[in-house]
Amino acid sequence: MLTAGRRWVFASAVLSTMSLLMLLMAKTLSPGGLDLLDKALLLCFGFTLPWTVIGFWNAVIGLLLMRFSRDPVARVFPLGQGERVPVNQKVAILSCIRNEDAETVYRNLDRMVAGLAEKGVTDRFAVHVLSDSTWAECISDEEGLSEGFGARWGQSLPVSYRRREDNPGFKAGNIAEFMDRCGERYDLALVLDADSVMDPHTVLAMVRTMQANPRLGILQSLVVGLPSVSAFARAFQFGMRFGMRSYTLGSAWWQGDCGPYWGHNALLRVRPFMEHCRIPRISGRGPLSGWVLSHDQVEAVLMRRAGYEVRVLPQETGSYEENPTTLLEYIRRDLRWCQGNLQYFRFLGTRGLHALSRVQLILAILMFISSPFWVSLMVIAASRAFIAPAGPLFDPSYGMALLFIILTMVFAPKLASVIDLLADARRRGAFGGASRVIAGALGEAFFSTLLAPVLAIAHSVFIGGLLAGKKLAWEPQRRLTHRVPIALAWRRLWPQTLIGIAVTLALATHGSVTIALLSPFFIGALVAVPIAVWSADPRLGLWVTRHGFWAIPEELAPSPFLASLNLDALNHDSESRGQVLG
Repeated sequence: MLTAGRRWVFASAVLSTMSLLMLLMAKTLSPGGLDLLDKALLLCFGFTLPWTVIGFWNAVIGLLLMRFSRDPVARVFPLGQGERVPVNQKVAILSCIRNEDAETVYRNLDRMVAGLAEKGVTDRFAVHVLSDSTWAECISDEEGLSEGFGARWGQSLPVSYRRREDNPGFKAGNIAEFMDRCGERYDLALVLDADSVMDPHTVLAMVRTMQANPRLGILQSLVVGLPSVSAFARAFQFGMRFGMRSYTLGSAWWQGDCGPYWGHNALLRVRPFMEHCRIPRISGRGPLSGWVLSHDQVEAVLMRRAGYEVRVLPQETGSYEENPTTLLEYIRRDLRWCQGNLQYFRFLGTRGLHALSRVQLILAILMFISSPFWVSLMVIAASRAFIAPAGPLFDPSYGMALLFIILTMVFAPKLASVIDLLADARRRGAFGGASRVIAGALGEAFFSTLLAPVLAIAHSVFIGGLLAGKKLAWEPQRRLTHRVPIALAWRRLWPQTLIGIAVTLALATHGSVTIALLSPFFIGALVAVPIAVWSADPRLGLWVTRHGFWAIPEELAPSPFLASLNLDALNHDSESRGQVLG
């Protein structure tokens, strides 16, 4: 009942805030009355609000928990972890790969198994590398490294490597095939992506939590980006790290036992997963038919339907992934998620789903559907000045107030973390002190503001392609730091550039209020190609790494486990290291 009450409070706050913002937008558009274009603007604005408002209230709740609760995690994750209880569950570590850098995959697995061996628990674990690779060079590397890995650890725990010749169901199908072959041998499965790595201490704490709570079906860890020498990755993961603590605490407060699953760095309870979480192939021939690309949230709602809890542990501890090193790779990943999330339309009518599960599927769809509405909002607002030039277009007082409120809400999760860090000497020191916190936050806010229109236009163009029947192929990410040639950036980002040029020039001829409201959006689109090239330049990445800009705590004070991974971001020379730590 407590969680139900929290959900009603949260829903009331979100819906009330959205209503007030819609009213404020209507007041902004009120000069001359609301014509057809104004109503179109109001409609588009409404579709952009849910994620913004939810993020704001998550941040508010998270900040209150961080500042006024002795143990914020315990307040939203009331499950006993049994830290001194022996591990008695059989756990399969599943590393799912497809045309990846096998050396990195096996390095991560080696460090994890070494840590488990030090703790004397390898008899409770087994490692299964599940490959869907199709590239000959990747297959050769995987086979060679699997032999060496088996020779090193095969006496301590079961080790296997299996490659499918084809890949029906993609990653979900790969895991389902494993479950059919081997699932009966295990109680739990730890799912890892090719870029995942987890500290054995964290793995064991999660296993003990699952042991202590037999109705817990999926336990998702809070994933932190690995220290990187890519300027793009550093800015991105710094912003994520800032926002994730307040956001995840806030969302866990009201989601409770109906939480998210992100498809990796998580523990699954094998038997209910086998019995209840198999995802069917979507019938039909359109781009949203076939196998589901974003399987994770569907599996989460099916697990919850079966009566098992799905929870996230909102604690930044020992669970890592590599973030995309360039803007183009980030967009490639985002578009795969976009197509996968839009496939959720076909699951909204699934019988027996928890009401909140349906809401989560809808929100996952709106995560990307909101982009074309946002782009339409900006384009209509800009063209409005030339379609009906007589008289004022916006009420300046309402318009500027609305802009300030929306920007505050957009940045609320990061602002909440800045406030918490500046008020907490220990956490502030983990990020290098107040000056580094403020400088990094301001730099990341500027960077993310420029990126927002680039991503929104990419989503919009892609969704338009889906409506025309274009389907995305499943391609591996290029995870290593690399340059982005100008020609490639132009080929991928020319829609953003042309839209930015056209509208920025048009706005330059119009009044100051319109420019103030719309220019940030279109300037970001205008400089999309330079951003892609500049943020991928290894020289810039090395410079910001050496000077500690956008450094996260794991870089400034790496754990012995992280240090054992021999990451480039942790291996710059001692003089530069001193600059970072100073």
